[in-house]
Amino acid sequence: MGATRALITGGAGFIGSHLAERLLADGEEVTIIDDLSTGSFENIAHLEQHPNFRYVIDTILNEQVMGDLIDESDTVYHLAAAVGVAYVIENILKSIQINIRGTEIVFEQANRGKKKVILFSTSEIYGKSNSLPFREDQDRLMGSPTVNRWSYAATKVVDEILALAYHREKKVPVVVVRCFNTCGPRQTGQYGMVLPRFVKQALLGIPITVYGDGKQSRCFSSVQDVVEGVVRLARKEEAVGRIFNIGSDHEITIEDLAARVKELAGSSSAIEHVPYEKAYEQGFEDMQRRVPDLTRIHETVGFEPKVGLDELILSVISHFKR
Repeated sequence: MGATRALITGGAGFIGSHLAERLLADGEEVTIIDDLSTGSFENIAHLEQHPNFRYVIDTILNEQVMGDLIDESDTVYHLAAAVGVAYVIENILKSIQINIRGTEIVFEQANRGKKKVILFSTSEIYGKSNSLPFREDQDRLMGSPTVNRWSYAATKVVDEILALAYHREKKVPVVVVRCFNTCGPRQTGQYGMVLPRFVKQALLGIPITVYGDGKQSRCFSSVQDVVEGVVRLARKEEAVGRIFNIGSDHEITIEDLAARVKELAGSSSAIEHVPYEKAYEQGFEDMQRRVPDLTRIHETVGFEPKVGLDELILSVISHFKR
């Protein structure tokens, strides 16, 4: 029996590249596919010479290529998707197509050989719900379809429903992971990701821009912790057919995050508030809090986030300095 073979869609992205590193370190053979629309070759350049690594620059909408890649894989980690609130708002049609049709192609091809699929979903799924902490099986509260922000969440809901349908009807082994604000080295701020944006502003000495009143809170988790949890779930039979929150449950307001980044970066930047309308678009809606219930993933694979917020911020600072 040879090494296990993994395919990572969106593997040149932030999370995908860290996952590739981890699987290679575990002795797996790793192939990634990425169209580099939001991923970057820089993220995987250091892996290029690894004997067990190869990359394909193409879109997951290419059914022939996807069929071949999935046929020769044991596990598919499906990360390829439109990324970040800012990117989605600017590229709505493309985001819908890649998130829905792309995922459909992954499952159509995986179904032929009943290949295991780990589907990456998002905390956006929970929408405007105030029922905290968020449990995987609770009701969701979505905003109006006229508000562009919710198009992303709606596509990821369809992805999850597709995954569970393929599992129930076709017996495709699937695991769904809902990521909560995953951060770390190599994440870019250009698609609306808040921590790298703050760090970049702090290091450049320009104003750190907080959207809205800054009282909205999030739980920021390290990409290392998330990758660890995902790999454990992928290798655990009891995880199949189920949905898992993954991330940190340590909550911080965005204005407190800005202050922490400023302090740890030793920055002289001012902290400025910017109305949502200016940052995104008229009528933009945000949610006040977002906290995961991590009971299910803890009980299934013993997952506990290890990297604290300061350590996480410092890792992003040192990445930007390099």
